[in-house]
Amino acid sequence: MKFTKLGTTGLDISRLCLGCMTFGEPDAGTHPWTLDEDASRPIVKRAVEQGINFFDTANSYSAGTSELIVGKLLKAFTRREEIVVATKVFFPPAMLGGSSRPNEQGLSRKAIMANIDASLTRLGMDYVDLYQIHRWDYHTPIEETMEALHDVVKAGKARYLGASSMFAWQFAKAQQVAKEHNWSRFVSMQNHLNLLYREEEREMIPLCLDQGVGLMPWSPLARGRLTRPHGQETERTRTDLSGQSFYNATETEDARVIGMVEQIAAERGVPMAQVGLAWVLAKRGVSAPIVGASKASQLDDAVAALDLELTADEIQRLEAPYVPHAVSGFS
Repeated sequence: MKFTKLGTTGLDISRLCLGCMTFGEPDAGTHPWTLDEDASRPIVKRAVEQGINFFDTANSYSAGTSELIVGKLLKAFTRREEIVVATKVFFPPAMLGGSSRPNEQGLSRKAIMANIDASLTRLGMDYVDLYQIHRWDYHTPIEETMEALHDVVKAGKARYLGASSMFAWQFAKAQQVAKEHNWSRFVSMQNHLNLLYREEEREMIPLCLDQGVGLMPWSPLARGRLTRPHGQETERTRTDLSGQSFYNATETEDARVIGMVEQIAAERGVPMAQVGLAWVLAKRGVSAPIVGASKASQLDDAVAALDLELTADEIQRLEAPYVPHAVSGFS
């Protein structure tokens, strides 16, 4: 495993982060493709064996059962001091299991303070290494959010703060508010980036590069679309409503990109997943893409991608078919 720093912090992370949305009780929430504890166990075990020390979950994944499973399995296979655990706040656990109640979601002081404690309880941990806002809250002053997050850090419940998908002006505003009040600032941005969706290259990525903020791209393989020839479906692609909303509108255009990934993978004699992930890993500013896995063997392809260096010509060929996409992934 290769390691790097998260942005300009001193935190050592593996170059791959295991995304834990795959783990959760299938009947909790609206993701029937998630894996229960027994099915998740070999994947987490393999991740630890491969040297992955970075794990990302959220309070809302499978109505909170992802955090329960992740906390239990990490305790079984590794030591707390050796791993970096990230979780998120904004969506309420009840959102996926039923209707939410007042103050259960968003980034108010009340919601943040309640949700960090609930996440720590489910994880069975005293602190998380990275506490991230899952989305922008249009109904809460950013000053209230940033002060509450700062207090979470000062209380020892989180070591660092991160953010996820939003507009670049929103991220810049949050960072400036924190700077003005000498509050903790975000050290990472978890944004939507892959060969099928590159709109982040316009504003957010240049901003993060300028400010030394580490990038943790989510869905680096476009919900599996970059791992198989165009048109092949899985249970997840058939039932993943979020993925359908991200990519269905541009399916015809995206097919040309997928075809080029397939072609270069054949030329290299490697799986398509390695080519798609190698492109993300080569992007300047990327600390660790968040990779999901439903089988332990899929982690082997992800790790192998760390050693796959694409040529300038291959990168040009992969990027050439891309057409501008509507902004997605912010809600």
